[in-house]
Amino acid sequence: MLTIQDLERRFRHHVPRPQDTTHLYAVLVPLVEREGELYLLFEVRSATMRRQPNEVCFPGGRMERGETAEACAVRETTEELGIPPSAIRVIGQLDYIAHYSNLLLYPVLAQIDAGAAHHMTLSPNEVQASFLVPLSFFREHPPALYAYELIPSTDEVFPYERVGFQKPYPFRSGKMIVPVYEKYGGYVVWGLTGRIVRWLVGALSEPMPLPAEDAP
Repeated sequence: MLTIQDLERRFRHHVPRPQDTTHLYAVLVPLVEREGELYLLFEVRSATMRRQPNEVCFPGGRMERGETAEACAVRETTEELGIPPSAIRVIGQLDYIAHYSNLLLYPVLAQIDAGAAHHMTLSPNEVQASFLVPLSFFREHPPALYAYELIPSTDEVFPYERVGFQKPYPFRSGKMIVPVYEKYGGYVVWGLTGRIVRWLVGALSEPMPLPAEDAP
């Protein structure tokens, strides 16, 4: 018989996340410092990739069982760009994205050693190119915002009578915002990658928090 103590053991240290999420992904948001200026490092997916070929993105991929977002982001960066973990300094995690396709995407902000970035070796099966964009470019050029509707649709077997409603039930629809930045060096940053960049730029425009020892 289930007891309160069983529930306490099960949920005492539970870290909540959106329900019904089936896939966990992490990406590294790599910063490279050159001559005192910060750049974001992007990659272009290989044309032979099954999903999103030729798209601009950050290095990353699906989290393995028991793997943290930071460990996944570093591992994927090493595999895709040939940058050793010793050249990657994690700064912290950004807000994650809960996508309608039942996935969570964890962006991890990190600094890449400039020398390692210059000598990185791209994995040809996954990456066809990489490029740098000054972080200031995104701060000075806000993206154009587009949107598409998320319209619920049910099939003929949905049990309307069983739940006590007539067809069609007014399921809540939604809207997905798609940021599209100006082209830089022949590349366009948009989609989920654009959402991460937009969030980062927005967070940087907020007042910097005081160090713990200076906080009232």
